[in-house]
Amino acid sequence: MTGAKNYDDINLLAWEHAPVGIVMTENRVIKTCNPAFARMFGFDVADLVDQSFAILYPSYEEFVQIRDVGVRPLRETGRYSDERIMARSDGSLFWCRVRGVTLTEDGDPLMKAVWSFADLSHERPVRELTARERQLVMYLGEGRTSKEIARIIEISPRTVEAYRARLLKKFKAANVAELLGKLGGMPG
Repeated sequence: MTGAKNYDDINLLAWEHAPVGIVMTENRVIKTCNPAFARMFGFDVADLVDQSFAILYPSYEEFVQIRDVGVRPLRETGRYSDERIMARSDGSLFWCRVRGVTLTEDGDPLMKAVWSFADLSHERPVRELTARERQLVMYLGEGRTSKEIARIIEISPRTVEAYRARLLKKFKAANVAELLGKLGGMPG
């Protein structure tokens, strides 16, 4: 029995001191999280348990939009990842890398899932962007075309192009690569 206890101690140690935030959700409600996750968002672990993930987003609309985008890849591959802006308990915004896996074999992939969050604020400062601009920058950083972005967020490709043009002008960038660079080194 000593081996099993030692294994449990190692698991607990890894959970408590992981270099990234780890959270388990059921239907987008936090069921458990490690201390790194709670600290990243400015909470204590106990404050987050049984809370909707919505409290960690800049707006409720963004909480809904990311669900709509993430369900399909979770259903198709069991995995999802992106880089997005989230909100701390004090309302400050920060970039983070998100990766998740569904634990639900059939049905709703968000029924039970495990997620990791890595704080990117030290390498990617948040700039003043509207919710729609943040959404567009996220997809531009993934290398998506205007047509793909339009399909995902359900607006016309011309509207995506208009947003892209305004962003280029706003940040005095000649192209998307330069824009992403000015926004803090987004991958391109």
